[in-house]
Amino acid sequence: MTFEELKPKVTEITSDTNISRNEKLLKICELLESNVDYYNWVGFYFRNGAKEELLLGPYVGAPTDHTVIPFGKGICGQVAVSNQNFVVPDVAAQDNYIACSFTVKSEIVVPLFVNGENIGQIDIDSNVLDPFTEADERFLEFVNAEIAKLY
Repeated sequence: MTFEELKPKVTEITSDTNISRNEKLLKICELLESNVDYYNWVGFYFRNGAKEELLLGPYVGAPTDHTVIPFGKGICGQVAVSNQNFVVPDVAAQDNYIACSFTVKSEIVVPLFVNGENIGQIDIDSNVLDPFTEADERFLEFVNAEIAKLY
């Protein structure tokens, strides 16, 4: 399924008034993981109140021990500080990378803003080297903009 075909499905999930916000986030994870071949782990991390750390939210994929990530640590922690998208074509070449699984070859993290504040991020791991393009970034920015409406 193309990103353009996925967009209305994302909006349909975020607009569903019969399910909780966390259920919506999980459904989005499931939608992306099952419809984009190279999205092998899809999840959300959110800032833990005033603390400079991220807490794991809903996700789909292999279990992870990384349920709390300090700001600045790993790709997710760096995005929490930089407020910028971070695409890692090859995790083996990245110094500040927290390995979740030996099968992961690349990662993309896109921050989630609500009223200009970075409250979290969507994190996607791929078992393929260098699959992420600018189209992935734009699509994930769209996903996060839809999710921001829930806050």
